Amino acid sequence: MNAQTLPLQVIATAAALRLVEKLRTRHGPLLFHQSGGCCDGSSPMCYPQDDFIVGDHDVSLGEIGGAPFYISGPQFAYWKHTQLIIDVVPGRGGMFSLENGEGVRFLVRSRLFSDEELAVLQAAGRA
Repeated sequence: MNAQTLPLQVIATAAALRLVEKLRTRHGPLLFHQSGGCCDGSSPMCYPQDDFIVGDHDVSLGEIGGAPFYISGPQFAYWKHTQLIIDVVPGRGGMFSLENGEGVRFLVRSRLFSDEELAVLQAAGRA
């Protein structure tokens, strides 16, 4: 990896990308938010883009399937050394998340950035 290439801070599995596309077809432009905490807040939540106001302390991690992905500032402080991998598993989605009722839910998996990747992100002010 060269110093100009920033590691992606959020990616999605093929299953997650298929669900994103299905939800986009049904609801239009989407936005994801990872707030942390208990219950629904510990899962990535998918909203119609115009139905969610991004907070001043939310951090943009990138996008998945063309949908912007944000994380709360306090949650980012804990996860900045990891790449978030958005996946889909059987179950019930969050009460306000668009996948609710689909029989599946979004789930965050993660992997630690390598020392080299983390150094590149830190140099860019992204970690």
